[in-house]
Amino acid sequence: MKLSAFSVLDSYAEFENGERDRFAELLSLGESADAAGLHALWVAEHHFHGGGVCPSPPVLLSALGQRTRRLRLGALVAVLPFHSAIDIAEQYALVDRLLGGRLNLGVGSGYIPLEFEGFGIDPAEKRERFDRTLANVLAAWRGEEVRAETPGASAVRINVRPVQSPHPPLWVAVQRREALPFLAKAGRSIALIPYATLDSIAELSALIQGYREQLPPGIRCEVAAAVHLYAGPDPAEARRHLQRYLDSRLATQSPNYEAKVRRDPRHASVSSVEESGFAVLGTPAEVAEHLDRFARAGVDELLGIFDFGGLPASSANASVRALGVEWAQRAGR
Repeated sequence: MKLSAFSVLDSYAEFENGERDRFAELLSLGESADAAGLHALWVAEHHFHGGGVCPSPPVLLSALGQRTRRLRLGALVAVLPFHSAIDIAEQYALVDRLLGGRLNLGVGSGYIPLEFEGFGIDPAEKRERFDRTLANVLAAWRGEEVRAETPGASAVRINVRPVQSPHPPLWVAVQRREALPFLAKAGRSIALIPYATLDSIAELSALIQGYREQLPPGIRCEVAAAVHLYAGPDPAEARRHLQRYLDSRLATQSPNYEAKVRRDPRHASVSSVEESGFAVLGTPAEVAEHLDRFARAGVDELLGIFDFGGLPASSANASVRALGVEWAQRAGR
């Protein structure tokens, strides 16, 4: 199993007041992940709220590319219903060029009501828009003609295509388990945020097994899963910041997590997320040992959320470095 980092770039008062620089801290996290031997760093796209302050992953990934050498860099996700296919195809192709072929691309249909309201998009249309946009992005990357949805637009071929052929590795973010059979049959790799929808690693394992059973014969796809991680000397500090993060998810009206908390209010607490196995806070050795459970569950890439809830950058960076060393030592045994 590969160990990576994932940041949703959640922001709080100390960032908004200028006391801390969220983007500078993220660039520093990328340097730490690169030095620590992690496989990749992924960033989320969000708009109009403090739950995520990266409206343009291509810009941030390009900046990270200048600070790193071997680390793969990804968007998780590019929210396709909010963009034209030509914009997505051109911008991420250019990023892959600038990164020398280190781009990973996760795509999704979005889930925050405020974001749909801000773009004036009916959420009922999001899956149709997602399917249409993804098909056109892939066509553009194959060198085929595509047409903008603006009336009167001419068919065009984009003039910058990715380094990676036929395109950068692609994942689809999944929060609705009923979507899994369709993605499996289409041969799509998937990315999961299990704390928001699942109750245990055993449930995650069963979900992954069901997904793999429905893949076409001979097709190998990957499963990525995001988990909150802290590897260091002060788990109590990390728990305080993780609770802050969970509270912010409810404040931004994350529908799937809200529904989980309505079913059982205990899921709004750090203790519940830790009991489920989807937050791992402890010494590097304790965290690494726990992560073996995800490998046994069928996860190919574990996406560690290290910089949650305004945790001090020094703590997040030290956590990345310490766990990277521990993970490398275990892999070398």
